[in-house]
Amino acid sequence: MEISIRTESENDFREVENMVREAFWDIYKPGAAEHLVLHKLRKSPAFVPEFHLIACDDGKIVGNIAYSKAYIRNAGDERFEVLCMGPLSVLPDYQGKGIGGLLLRESIGRARQFGYRAIVIFGNPGYYRRFGFQDAGNFHIATSDGHNFDAFMVLDLSGNRLAGIEGRFFADPAFEVDEAELDEFDTSFPPKEKHVTDTQLK
Repeated sequence: MEISIRTESENDFREVENMVREAFWDIYKPGAAEHLVLHKLRKSPAFVPEFHLIACDDGKIVGNIAYSKAYIRNAGDERFEVLCMGPLSVLPDYQGKGIGGLLLRESIGRARQFGYRAIVIFGNPGYYRRFGFQDAGNFHIATSDGHNFDAFMVLDLSGNRLAGIEGRFFADPAFEVDEAELDEFDTSFPPKEKHVTDTQLK
């Protein structure tokens, strides 16, 4: 296996969406919604196509990482632009082989070069902390509805760009998924049975 990383092109869109669907199927809920989120993000002005990277194994797309612009709003209604990462996807047969790490390191490097101050994510703390992500609460940053939890994390890209910035985080509306919209979108993909598992989010 020799993994190569490149920027996504328009010709990759459908294959990437199907890969994302496969990667997340039955993980957090019966079925998946992340492929629709990506589809909607691409149409948003918040999407950052330069950072949408895909991992390939001999031409086969096996992973991706996507970014969109988001912001932190403080009590004075000032807005500070940051990046929101997600979805990060790797096909099940390729998970545990370091591909997600390759995508993360390459994209984090690009974000630093472009001068972004921080990356905000919702993900597994046990995984993302090894890349420098910390609890958002450490930076006095909360979700849009004022909450904090372990999966809500921030990476300060320069070590001090978040100094004096605190408030609530707002991601692009593309992350909000309507079930009817998802069901309609899924009809364009191969049929796949949904399952309820003990590990899914309640």
